[in-house]
Amino acid sequence: MKNGLEELRKKRGIKQEELAEILEVSRQTIGSLENGRYNPSIVLAFKIAKYFNLIIEDIFIYKEE
Repeated sequence: MKNGLEELRKKRGIKQEELAEILEVSRQTIGSLENGRYNPSIVLAFKIAKYFNLIIEDIFIYKEE
């Protein structure tokens, strides 16, 4: 699954560490999400969407294989 998390975070001018603290996850989790190595739980996806005032589909792009 692809996502636009890194772009959104950078537009807000916050570091991975700051976003991780806000979302109550590790900085490594944010890095893995941004690099597409990790898919978030539904709870984390909702937290991210809420923080950026977007819907999940605006951040995470799902394409069926």
